[in-house]
Amino acid sequence: MTDLARRPGPTTRTKVEVYDGDAVSRREDRLATEEPLEIRLEWPGMPAHRVWVTMRTPGHDFELAAGWATHEGLLRGGGLGSEHLASVAYCTDTALAREQEFNVVTLSLREPPARDPGLRHDTSATGSSACGVCGKDSIDAALDVPPGAVRWAGEVPGPDVVRRLPEALREHQLVFSRTGGVHAAALCEPDGTLLVVREDVGRHNAVDKVAGARVLADESAAASCLLVSGRAGFELVHKAVSAGVGSLVAVGAPTSLSAQLARDSGLVLYGFTRGERCVRYT
Repeated sequence: MTDLARRPGPTTRTKVEVYDGDAVSRREDRLATEEPLEIRLEWPGMPAHRVWVTMRTPGHDFELAAGWATHEGLLRGGGLGSEHLASVAYCTDTALAREQEFNVVTLSLREPPARDPGLRHDTSATGSSACGVCGKDSIDAALDVPPGAVRWAGEVPGPDVVRRLPEALREHQLVFSRTGGVHAAALCEPDGTLLVVREDVGRHNAVDKVAGARVLADESAAASCLLVSGRAGFELVHKAVSAGVGSLVAVGAPTSLSAQLARDSGLVLYGFTRGERCVRYT
């Protein structure tokens, strides 16, 4: 039987001293938990092999793995139990230290992945909680959008809806409310209805989690809008385009490369979405 009590949670308690002017107080505080997650991939004839390591907030780990594989173009479509994705599970490798048993997830495919996952390379991909494209083998690989990515052909939110989205997202940022240390992402309908919301110390992980939630529910990761609580960096636009999202709304700023990719890919990109103001870049 798995000891769920040892499974890390999204927050960690700690003792702190607070210096406020001349006053000093001691109290308990909560930090956003940050731990590594190793993603392994296997299919018939290929044993489980590490393809990615990232620093993440524990929780929704299976979604993170499935979303990452979707954004990397490794899944051919269909959710858990489909003709391609057989199972997602924590690794039961007895060589793992007990404290790491919930930090390794294996994606089992029924057939080889839709594109080369890079198993031919001697070094495995590794990323921090800050970057979603670390570990790529070349500049071309980092800039490449997986083949088969389809442009969104439906409706996307207009400015009136876009301006309301950050406030709607904030109501679901429960870990942020307790720690102030995580990002959030959501997939939305054209009218602003939130389909799924996830939080993580890594902004790219939060995006992987919302896509993975849809995949594991046997729904498409494509959606009218991807909403993120921070800036619109290149890696987030790359994931949105790879999943077939129609628009990306960011609370913060985009970068030159993210705007270029959005423009080239037909993605509607909003930034600086706060209060009554938003800026449309593409």
